[in-house]
Parts: sequence; structure tokens; C-alpha cells
Amino acid sequence: MERGNVTTPFGRRAMTFGMLASQITAGRVPPEQSIDKWKLFRSLCEAKTVIGVSDRSLAVLNALLSFSPGAELSRENGLVVFPSNAQLSLRTHGMAGTTLRRHLACLVEAGLIIRRDSPNGKRYARKNRSGAIGEAFGFDLSPLLARAEEFRAAAAELAAEKQHLRLMRERLTLCRRDILKLLELLRETASPLGWQPIEEHFQALAASLPRKATPAMIETQLAKLATLREELTNQLEILLKSGKTDASERQNGCHKQNSQPDSQSESEQGLGRGEGMPPASKRGNERKSPPDPLENHRQGHPQPVGSLAHTARPVAPCARQIPLPAVLSACPQIADYAPAGRVSDWKDLMTAAIVVRTMLNVSQDAYQDACSVLGYENTATVIACILERADRINSPGGYLRDLTRRAKQQAFSIAPMISALSRARRQVRR
Repeated sequence: MERGNVTTPFGRRAMTFGMLASQITAGRVPPEQSIDKWKLFRSLCEAKTVIGVSDRSLAVLNALLSFSPGAELSRENGLVVFPSNAQLSLRTHGMAGTTLRRHLACLVEAGLIIRRDSPNGKRYARKNRSGAIGEAFGFDLSPLLARAEEFRAAAAELAAEKQHLRLMRERLTLCRRDILKLLELLRETASPLGWQPIEEHFQALAASLPRKATPAMIETQLAKLATLREELTNQLEILLKSGKTDASERQNGCHKQNSQPDSQSESEQGLGRGEGMPPASKRGNERKSPPDPLENHRQGHPQPVGSLAHTARPVAPCARQIPLPAVLSACPQIADYAPAGRVSDWKDLMTAAIVVRTMLNVSQDAYQDACSVLGYENTATVIACILERADRINSPGGYLRDLTRRAKQQAFSIAPMISALSRARRQVRR
């Protein structure tokens, strides 16, 4: 049986209110209460920062629990253990005696154990006539049984806080990645005055967060970065809409300027397999199709601008000349660089063209000049054609500048390029 009265420590150790409170709390444990001691010890390890004990002190408590018989802590099994310092040192992997006594005092101050000192300060147990332990002097583990629910609640709260912190860090990482990717896209398509202030603001926000940030600091940083990401998305959406609007307006103007009656039939002859072609008598009076710029560059004999001026039909800049399916049929490699590995609309094609432009070392100035003259969609089509013949073009950037210069003089058409690539693919399939 256990001693239920309040005891004072042996020797020079003074009695404190903390010891008194621990003994009163331990005395309120119901006789039938029991708990798995190793599950309780696991909860103690998880909540050690809240309880205020170190890992070395927990190692000493683990050794004390190992002297308790059975896997359950209960009054029936006995809550007082009385090992010697030598045995405790062995079960704490050779801990020194002075260190052992210091951590035992820490456990007492934390209210995890109670000293049940004998009259002479020794630790021992006295058995009754039936052979059972009648009275024991040592360390009482009843505070662990009395505060079990407190330890479980503290461990659960700490686990929830760690989970919340982990989620906040994941969201912060994703938000940073989104901003970096969107900044890279804005840097490719906008002027420096549009993206440099946003990049400086992002760098300032990233530098303000300390390495060991609290959840509140991370939440504040995440809210600011989310606002910045939304601002970036709005700017890119405005750029995308303005590009489509400009192309639409220019397309209307091109229809007014292009008065050649054979422009549509010429495009159909280049893209089709002979459907809709006029009779031979009428074809003889029509002008010949302009030479393929890609073929001329491959053969090493670029066509002079003056020789093309009288044969190529005038094409106004920025009009979408080729349907998207025809572009993808003639230039299938561009789909590998699209966001999802396939091109479903013109936006995907323009995004893939930006990636290919960087890969082919085409400068930003050359790309912007081509977009201002040809339009975003036609420029993406030209880059897709250049990608198909990248192994035969020495300088893709210079070639794009040459095509832009021809387009300014209305001496360049994309249809013959697509037609030549389509014929080459059909010949390979045959």
C-alpha cells in the first residue's frame, strides 16, 4: 500500500509549495485509475517544451519507469520505485552521479515525481507477512497518473501547432514559386518599368522574414505575397488581353489594305492537297507563289528583298494568316514546349514560343520587333517554323530579324513557310 500523507524531504532539502501541491494532486488519484506508462512517456516527450524538462531529465524518468512492474501505472502495481543510484546510472547509459541527482531534482521541481524519503534517506521497501510490499521509500510516480490528461492535451496542442506551421510554410513556398514564375513571364513580355518595382518589392518581402519565423509572422508574409501574386496575375492578364485586342484591330485594317484577289486561294494551295485549285488555264495567268524563306536560308542563298517585292503578295502586318491546326500539323515540335505538353489554343502556342525563343538564343529585342510587326500569333508561328529547321539555320535571331524587315516592306508571307513544311512532312510519310 502507498503512503497517502504529505511527506517532507530528507536532509537539508527544504519543503516548497510546489512539492506540497504535487503531493496534494497525487493524493486525488482514484484507486482504480491506470494508464499505459510508455504511451504516457511518449506524450511527455512530445510536450517537454511546455512541461519544462530537458531530454536528459526525460532519460532519467524513463529509467525510473523501467523499475515499475508491469506496463500499466496503477496503485495496484505500486507507484513508488526505489532503485539505487548505481542501478539508475546503469539504465541511463552510465550517467554520472552528480548529473543524475541534478536531473532527479529537476523532475521533482517539474512536479513529475515525489520524493518519499525514509527516516535515514535510503531507498528501500518493507514487505508484509503475505510477501507483498507494504511500505516503500523512494520516488513516487503518482503525479504522472494524476496529470496524464494534461500531458495528452499539451502534446495534442503542440502537434496541431506543428501541423499548422508546416501548412503555412508549404503555402508560403508555393506562393513564392508562383511569383518567381510569373515575374519571369512578365520579364519576357513587358518593359523593365513594369516588372522591376514588383521584383524589388518581392525581394524586400523575402528578406524581411527571419529564418525561424513564428506562425503569425508567416501568415502575415503569406498575405502580402498573395496580394503581390494577384497583382502580377492582373498585369499579365491585361497584357494578354491587350495583345489579343491589338491583333483583332490590326486584322480589320489588314482586310482593308489587302486588295489582292488571289491571297486566299494561294494560302489554300499551300496548305491543302489540291482541293479548291483553279483549272490549269486559269492558273497560268496567276502569279507564282513566293519562294520559301526557310528553303532559301537552308541552301545558303537568301533571296534579295528587291526580287521578292514583285512576286510576293503584299501582306499587312499582324494579321493571323494560318489556322492553328495547320500550324500544329506543319510544326508539331512546338507542342513539346507548351505548358501541358500540348497546344490547345493560341495562348499555349505563344507561351511555348517564348520558351523556344529563349532556347534558340533569340534576343528580346528581336522578338519584340517581330511581335510589333507580325503580331504575337504570327511571331509564334514563325518561331515554330524556325524550330522545325533549327538544325539548318545558323542564326535564328538574325533570321527572325530578316523576316521582320521583309514584313515591314510587305514582302513576306507565312503561308509559303507552312506550305513547305507540310510538303516536307507529307514526303517523309510517303
